[in-house]
Amino acid sequence: MSTTSRRQFLSASLLGAGGISLGLFAFARYHVTGKPPAITEAMGPLGVVNDETTGLPLLRLPEGFRYKSMSWAGTQLHDGYAVPGSADGMGVVRQQGHLVTLVRNHERQGPSGPIGDPDKAYDHVPGGTTTLVFDTDKEELVDSWVSLGGTLYNCAGGVTPWGSWLSCEESVFSPEMAHLSPPRRQRYWNVEGVRRPHGFVFEVPAEGIAKPEPILAMGQFLHEAVVIDPVTGMAYMTEDTGPKAGFYRFIPDVPGQLAQGGRLQMMRVADHPDMTDHLVLGQEMDVEWVDIPDPTAGLVPEHPNGDGVVSQGLAAGGSGFVALEGCAIDGGRVYFTSKLGGRATAGYIFEYHPEREKIWLVFESPSEDYFSGPDNLVVSPRGSLVICEDRLSPIDKKAQSVAGLTRDGEFFRFCQINPHLRGQFGGHDLADTALKSEWAGVTFSRDGEWLFLNIFSPGITLAVTGPWQEGYL
Repeated sequence: MSTTSRRQFLSASLLGAGGISLGLFAFARYHVTGKPPAITEAMGPLGVVNDETTGLPLLRLPEGFRYKSMSWAGTQLHDGYAVPGSADGMGVVRQQGHLVTLVRNHERQGPSGPIGDPDKAYDHVPGGTTTLVFDTDKEELVDSWVSLGGTLYNCAGGVTPWGSWLSCEESVFSPEMAHLSPPRRQRYWNVEGVRRPHGFVFEVPAEGIAKPEPILAMGQFLHEAVVIDPVTGMAYMTEDTGPKAGFYRFIPDVPGQLAQGGRLQMMRVADHPDMTDHLVLGQEMDVEWVDIPDPTAGLVPEHPNGDGVVSQGLAAGGSGFVALEGCAIDGGRVYFTSKLGGRATAGYIFEYHPEREKIWLVFESPSEDYFSGPDNLVVSPRGSLVICEDRLSPIDKKAQSVAGLTRDGEFFRFCQINPHLRGQFGGHDLADTALKSEWAGVTFSRDGEWLFLNIFSPGITLAVTGPWQEGYL
């Protein structure tokens, strides 16, 4: 997109920035009783609903909702390449009438070659993105292609105001370090043949195939999600690592042109160097920012585990989080999740107010039984947060859920993988999908009528529609 177009888009976003803002969630019941409210089924009791594409009973949903699956792992994209597995973060980058364009991450690594055309890939590794075009009138997938190849462990990312996707690598690699013991998430595969550094953010256009160039100034670390503030052009990023992870902001030299460089900083919460536990729901905390002197020094001899960037931030006084995951922005507020935070290490959700430089906790899961591993999230057009579950201990045999959190503090279950799903389909074991797979990539069409989301394993994208309710979803 041209510089003029990007500036116009940022200006238009500024004019429209006064939309719905969740503000501080009113957890009155939580505060009074000291206990979280029960998980409700506020939009109606969940029942098994068959997929209109395959006929399989994949999901449990409230009455009146229906869905179609598309682009299963192992089937064929419209460009002739196979659909990769491990479908993770996803976002709507364009909607023109009834055509919705989504970009979907594939969290893959290993010794196999790149997805798509190897001549257009960044490196010889199998992560990347695919682009899907869904026709809401025909209710079917009408186009799909590999839009980024040769990247590593593309977990989440985020949509830009100018209509592209930022795909984030959640694993680091440096060729100069290949002779040493590799960092975590690379210890089971041979890195021979990998020639370029990893652990960066890549920009993917709404059309065509990305020019696979890492945005170095946004840092080399275990990236998870990113959002762009449409008013300031700043990027906010999460990091999925432990025992200490950073929450970052990137101040671009030229708003709308991230590749032109900028300044990387890490959040410092006053009087809270450790943001992993012992936080009080709703208590405001003051925020400052510390500079990261060398954003590209994530995997260096002094930091062979890939924690070079977060270590710089901690040394400068930044606050340590743990296992940060999804990130969303709405009405000038940024929401992000910690998969392992809290007394029960079952997860937190934070709200950050950039204009006031305040942060507070809006949700803490009391146990893995309740809801564990809050991951990707999005703000619903109707006012709630929508949260994907990445359950850490599936031994309880509970299938994972998509939940909602209203502005009144009501926590409710909207969707669940059918826990009784069994059999084989397309070479995939559906019992494994039912009991082990996480949810990811939750995003709405811009008219709010369709919810798109991914079942991570084997890799399935779903389009859901139905009687949405104001205040819920």
